Amino acid sequence: MNISKTERRALDMLSTGGKIVLERDSRNRPVAADFISREGWFLEGYGFPEFQSLRAKRLIVSRNGGDYAISRDGALSLQKSRQAARKSGAG
Repeated sequence: MNISKTERRALDMLSTGGKIVLERDSRNRPVAADFISREGWFLEGYGFPEFQSLRAKRLIVSRNGGDYAISRDGALSLQKSRQAARKSGAG
């Protein structure tokens, strides 16, 4: 599966221990998303649209009702993306 550069950056942050924290409305629907690294830094420019894209592609998953983290499929896609970038010499 092809992933975009923004998706790759978000997955890279998640693979090193980051997480996605959601803000929910009164009906428990997600309305905003914060991408947070393991050091506590926010990933600037990433929000709810990026969260929806990653979730639709099943690259992230929430386990036991917790914060979202990278899924097995996400880790595999990230690995393939890194290999392709290495072969092409870009990145």
